[in-house]
Amino acid sequence: MDVCPLCNGLETIRIQCPQCQSAMEDQGKITDYFDDYSPYLDIEIMKMTDGNPRSLEEHQCLHYFYCSRCKYEEIKGVQE
Repeated sequence: MDVCPLCNGLETIRIQCPQCQSAMEDQGKITDYFDDYSPYLDIEIMKMTDGNPRSLEEHQCLHYFYCSRCKYEEIKGVQE
């Protein structure tokens, strides 16, 4: 079983906002925002509905990044 280094606190990632060059904040897995129970469901099942049809087989965890300065949003795949 693969683990996401961001979800498990093993690594941090610095992403620069392409609009204002501020540091973007990791807001967690995109699937956690689907509904109230999403964070408690099986991660591999949730990957089937995360918007990337290959995230499960490519071992990627899709994270939501947000720039609090200019409100820019971005989803990035993190290698597990």
